[in-house]
Amino acid sequence: MKEITNWAFGIIKTHKLSYNLVLFSLLFLLSPPFALGVDPQDTASLLLFKSHIHDPSDSLSSWDFAVNGSSTWTGFTASNRTGRVTALNITALNLSGTLHPSLCNLSFLETLVLSYNNFYGSIPLCFQLFRKLRILDLSHNMLTGVVPNTLVMLNQLTQLNLSHNMLSGTIPVWFGNFSTQLEKLDLGFNSFHGEVPNGLLYLMSLKYLDLSHNYLMGNLVEFRQALVYLNLESNWLSGTLPCFLSSADSMSVLNLANNSIVGGIPACISGLRGLTRLNLSHNAVRYRISPRLVFSEKLVVLDLSFNELLGNLPSGIIEKAERSGILLLDLSHNQFTGDIPASLTELKSLQALFLSHNLLTGEIPERIGNLTYLQVIDLSHNLLSGSIPLNIVGCFQLLALMLKNNNLSGEIQPELDALDSLKILDLSENQISGEIPLTLAGCKSLEVVDLSSNNLSGSLNDAISKWSNLKFLSLARNNFNGALPGWLFTFQAIRTLDLSSNKFSGYIPDVNFNTSLIFNNVDIGRATFGEPSVLEVSVIVHDKTELSFKYILPTANGIDLSDNLLRGEIPSGIFTLQGLEYLNLSYNFLDGQMPVSLGKMRSLKALDLSHNSLSGSIPENISNLGNLTILNLSYNSLSGVVPTRQGYGRFPGAFAGNPELCVELSGDGCRRQSVPVVAAGKSFAQDMEDGPILVWVFCVSSLVSFYGGIVALFCCSRTRNCILQTKT
Repeated sequence: MKEITNWAFGIIKTHKLSYNLVLFSLLFLLSPPFALGVDPQDTASLLLFKSHIHDPSDSLSSWDFAVNGSSTWTGFTASNRTGRVTALNITALNLSGTLHPSLCNLSFLETLVLSYNNFYGSIPLCFQLFRKLRILDLSHNMLTGVVPNTLVMLNQLTQLNLSHNMLSGTIPVWFGNFSTQLEKLDLGFNSFHGEVPNGLLYLMSLKYLDLSHNYLMGNLVEFRQALVYLNLESNWLSGTLPCFLSSADSMSVLNLANNSIVGGIPACISGLRGLTRLNLSHNAVRYRISPRLVFSEKLVVLDLSFNELLGNLPSGIIEKAERSGILLLDLSHNQFTGDIPASLTELKSLQALFLSHNLLTGEIPERIGNLTYLQVIDLSHNLLSGSIPLNIVGCFQLLALMLKNNNLSGEIQPELDALDSLKILDLSENQISGEIPLTLAGCKSLEVVDLSSNNLSGSLNDAISKWSNLKFLSLARNNFNGALPGWLFTFQAIRTLDLSSNKFSGYIPDVNFNTSLIFNNVDIGRATFGEPSVLEVSVIVHDKTELSFKYILPTANGIDLSDNLLRGEIPSGIFTLQGLEYLNLSYNFLDGQMPVSLGKMRSLKALDLSHNSLSGSIPENISNLGNLTILNLSYNSLSGVVPTRQGYGRFPGAFAGNPELCVELSGDGCRRQSVPVVAAGKSFAQDMEDGPILVWVFCVSSLVSFYGGIVALFCCSRTRNCILQTKT
C-alpha cells in the first residue's frame, strides 16, 4: 500500500496530473484483478475520459473492469510488452460529449478513431502530446472551432480525417509540411474558407486529398504530387482545368463538381490513364468536346452534366468501347445537338445513361437494347422524334425509363411488358397515341407512371390495377374516356392521382377510400404544397461493377379529377381522407351538397370544387382546417350565408359566381356572390388589369423532369385557358 501511495504522489509531481486522475489510478490498483497488464496511467485516463461522455447504449461498459472483473475492453489495443495503449477505436457507438483532455495522457497512441459519434466542442489543444500518432480520425461528429495549431507537432501522421464536422476558419498553412509521411487528408463537409494552402500542392507524400463541401476559393492549379484521389467538390473554386500531369499514372478519382470552373475540357485530362471516376458536373465548362478526349477503358463514371458544352455528343469518348467498364455516363443539362451516336450502344457495361436537357434530335438508336445491363435511361427534355424502339426490351434490367418532353410518336408497344423490373415510366409531354396495352399488367414493379400530355385515348383497362406498388399516376391532358373504375382508389401506396383534362364521364365511384395508407395518414412527411415537385433519380456507383438506384418523390399527396365530364354527387368517403393535401374536382358536372365530413381533412391545403353544380350551404367546419391555404368554391349553386366569424376572408374570390350565396361583410350585412360581368369586347387579361377580379388560379405541379429538371406548372383560370410556366 505504501508503494502505491508513493507512486501516486510521484505521478502528481512529475506529470502535474489532476488528483481526479490519480484517484482513478488508485481505484484501479486497489480493485482486483490486475491481470490485464494495461499501464495504470492509461487505465485511469480511459476511465476518466469515459466518465465525461454519454454512452446511452453502454457500449463501453466493459471498461468498468474494476467492478465486474472483465478482461475484455471495447475499442482499444495495448502493447503486450509495455502495457501502454497504442490504439483506441470507438467508432459508431452513439457516444456524445466533449473530448476530455484526459485522453491526451495516452501518449503512446498510434491510432485514434472516434468517428461516427456525436462528440462536440473543439479539438483539445493537448492533442499535440500524441507524438507517436499515425492515424487520427475524428470524422462524422459535431466538432466546432478551428483546427488547433498545436497539431503541427503530430509529425508522424499518415492519415488525418476531420470530415463531416462543423469546423471553420482557414486551412492551416502548415498542413503542407508538418508531416512528411501524410498520405491521406480529409477535411470534407466542414466550413473552411480561404484558399487551398500552397504547401498542399507540394506535399509529395500525399495520395488522398478531400476538401469537398467547404467554402474554398481561388483558381484551380496543378498539384505537383502523384495523387490517387482528389475531391474538391462543392466549393467556390474557379479558373480553368489543369492537366494534373504529375498524377498521369496514379490518379483514380477526380471530382471537381459544383464549382465555378470555366473554359473547355483539355484533351490532356484523358491522359490520366488510371482514371476510374471523373466528375466535372455543375460548373461553367463550355465549348465542344475535342475528338482527342478519349479515356481509357478503366473509366467507370463520367459525369459532365450541368455545364455549357456544345456540339455533337462525342462518339468515341472511350477507347476500345467493347472492352469498356463504364457504368455511368451523364452528359445531361448541356447544349449538345445532333443525333445520339450509335457508338454509345457499344458500351456494353453501361448501367445508367443520362442525356436529358439537351437539344438532341433524331431517333432513339435502334440498338439501344444491346445495353443489357442498363438500369436507368433518361433522354427527357430533348427534341427526339420517331417511336420508342421495340429493341429497348433488351434492357431487361431497366428500373427507370424517362423520355419526357420530346417529339416521340407512335403507340406504347405491348412488348414493353418484358420490362418487368421497371419502377419509373415517364413518357409525358410527347405525341404518343393509342391505348394503354393490356400487356402492361406484367410491369408489376411500377411505382411512378407519368403518361400526361400525350394523345392517348380509350378507357382505363385493368392493366393499371396490377401496378400494386403505384405511388404516382398522371394521365392528365389526354383523351381518355369512359367511367372511372372502382379499383382506381385502392392503391395502398398512392400519393398523387392526376386524371385531369380528359373525357372521363359517369360518377366518381363510391368505394372504400381508406385503402390508401398515404391519403389516410396525417403524419406522413411530405413536400410543402405549392412548391415545385421534383422527382430526383440518382445512382451511386459502389465499385467497378455495382451501382445502386434510388429516387425521391416529394410531390404533395392529392387527387385531381378536374376538367372532365363527371357528374353526380361527390362520394362522402373522399372527404374523410385525413392525409390528403389537395383535392381538385373543378370543371365537371358534379351536384349535391358538400358533406360535413369535410372538416376531417386535417392535412388539406388546397380545395377546388369550382365550376360544378354543387348546392346547399357551406359547412362551417371548413374554416377550421388550419392548413387550408387555397379554397375555390366559385361558380356553383351554393346558397345561404357565410358569416364573417368563420374566417373565409382569407380566401378572396372563393365564392364568386354563386348568386344565392351571401358573404357577410363586416358591418355591412352580406353581399351576393353574383357572376362578374365582363364588358363587351374586353379580354380576360384586360379585365384583370382594370381591377381586382374575384378569380382564383389553381396551380398543380405536373411530374417534373427527373434528375433535377424544369418544373411545369399548369395554371388554369376560370376561363379554362392554361398558362405554361417554367421554373428551373
